[in-house]
Amino acid sequence: MKQLLIMRHAKSSWADGGISDHDRALNNRGQANAPLMGQFTAAQGCLPDAILSSTANRAISTAELFVEGCGRDIPIIQRRGLYHPSIADYDEAISCLPGDPRRVLVVSHNPGSEEWVYRLTQQYETMPTAAIAVLGFSETFTWSKISDGSLAELMAVWRPKEVL
Repeated sequence: MKQLLIMRHAKSSWADGGISDHDRALNNRGQANAPLMGQFTAAQGCLPDAILSSTANRAISTAELFVEGCGRDIPIIQRRGLYHPSIADYDEAISCLPGDPRRVLVVSHNPGSEEWVYRLTQQYETMPTAAIAVLGFSETFTWSKISDGSLAELMAVWRPKEVL
């Protein structure tokens, strides 16, 4: 089975009103939760082969801290289109992945994370910061076909307050 993990970035800081939204950093809770979600994901035997991340500072930091928590080197590919993305932006980003990884993590933002989970599963789930939705596709599914209307099975939603 192929799996797609959709993660909303960890909690960010609003302390510095002088920086752009794109450049906002994680706050203390976000810096703590991101690696813990990596550890939790590793404990579930669900580590990704590749990570796609928004170019926003808070998303990149989340991805890097997630990898640190996993204890395994996982390549992170940054995609500008994942910063406040549409469904088409998500589909395009994952369909252009090199190779055919079995499990992919996408780190992005809301409301896009929730909308993409809904589009792929027809189930609405809330995605607070650092939450991860785990979606399953058939073994024969290819990422290049994600925009074809294929539905995934919603296997789990891990929210920090519920799992940590």
